[in-house]
Amino acid sequence: MKLTKKRYLQGFAVVVILLAIVRWVFPGVAAPLTHTDPGTLSAPKISGTPVTPVTPVTSGHKHRIFSVASYSEAFPDTNAVQLVAAQKWGVTPVKNREDAESRKRELVYIGASPYYHVDPLYSSIPYLVPRAAVLLQDIGRAFFDSLYVKGVPLHQMIVTSVLRSQDDVVKLRRRNGNATENSCHLYGTTFDICYNRYKTVENPNGPRRRQVQSDTLKWILSEVLRDMRQQQRCYIKYEVKQGCFHMTVR
Repeated sequence: MKLTKKRYLQGFAVVVILLAIVRWVFPGVAAPLTHTDPGTLSAPKISGTPVTPVTPVTSGHKHRIFSVASYSEAFPDTNAVQLVAAQKWGVTPVKNREDAESRKRELVYIGASPYYHVDPLYSSIPYLVPRAAVLLQDIGRAFFDSLYVKGVPLHQMIVTSVLRSQDDVVKLRRRNGNATENSCHLYGTTFDICYNRYKTVENPNGPRRRQVQSDTLKWILSEVLRDMRQQQRCYIKYEVKQGCFHMTVR
């Protein structure tokens, strides 16, 4: 049978229709193959300890942002609840900065990390008990991981308050009558993370990173903190007036 132009076009149309039907019934056959180069991400180190590298995400498979239904309901732990854990895991309250400097065997310096930024501290000092320091680092690393898999440019969360000496608490109470005398911050188990400010991670020699709204970063951070709390690693209070998540290791 002679293959005419008309028969060729008819046959081509039938093949196209059959392929369209197969793709509709089995959409997976059209999914592109992905490739991850294991050499593209290296494992940074913090204090000599390798950090587990972030698992790369293939294009088109970014995780969704859900946040939490209610901040006050997700993070309800009062000072009284956190104080029990602070007294269990913390140090004897330090009197002043000189006393804190002499307690290096009990406290860990947390003033520098690739995972978070510490604000200039005027009413606290950058020390925590080791258990709390590990929690803070794990939260920062999990926040980075979550930003990465959701396709959001990396930002450091900001720590606004850490260990307070007894002298710090006295000064705070002079300025703020609502400040509690028996603060969880006295024990080196407690820190505050700001939820309305973040520090963009940028390459000084690279292109400027795209802007991300603080609310978006807050939603992602709240997911990380909710998971940490559900794992019973910490107590968390959502502080409206102070604009922070106030948390104590457990």
